[in-house]
Amino acid sequence: MLLLLLLSPPVSASAQTLVIGFGTHKPPYVFEQEHRGLEVEIVIAALEQAGLQVEPYYSPLERMHMMLERQELDGITVTSEASGVSAHYSDVYITYQNVAVTLKALNIRLSRISDLSQYSVSAFQRARLLLGDEFRSMALNNPLYREEARQVTRNLLLYAGRIDVMIGDRRIIRAFTDEVADRVDTTQEIEIHPLFEPTAYRMGFVDADLRDRFNSGLQQIRENGRYQEIEARYAAY
Repeated sequence: MLLLLLLSPPVSASAQTLVIGFGTHKPPYVFEQEHRGLEVEIVIAALEQAGLQVEPYYSPLERMHMMLERQELDGITVTSEASGVSAHYSDVYITYQNVAVTLKALNIRLSRISDLSQYSVSAFQRARLLLGDEFRSMALNNPLYREEARQVTRNLLLYAGRIDVMIGDRRIIRAFTDEVADRVDTTQEIEIHPLFEPTAYRMGFVDADLRDRFNSGLQQIRENGRYQEIEARYAAY
């Protein structure tokens, strides 16, 4: 912690404080109760580098986007122009690798996104907007498609046999599998289907100047090594 403080740029007592929306608990990106995580720390570091302080606000993604649209938050994470919300979008600050996961015992074969249309599918909120046109079409036309406000729910549903396919980031899925091991049988073998390209996420801000300051801070922490130090702390995931 002392090392982090020494590496952090000085922040004026009069620095502007931004209320930034983060998704709810989804390790390793967001550890909600501990106010830390790969994503939380990158965003805070970039804004602090730009002389801004952060007050985190944790919320399901749907609510977070509505609050940004109503200008009730200064900015939100895990979004992009594809969200449909009018905002000032930043440079890419993090990339997720989403996959489809099934229980091996079901013997499900998935070679393309459209194959999902014949199965019950659970994804994270706003996946229908963020995972591309083919996925959006599948989601709109599949009556067995659903999105979860709490991402841990997807792991519970899959291992309990209540859905056929779970969609999510590899690292989040792995972390939640450990968390739900006392509630469902996570010793069941799974099959991972790499249907998706990496998903690049941006910040969405209500103000263009804040977006520009974030971009500047993000570039600086990439150049001074702070970004890589944060990544290294979560490499085990």
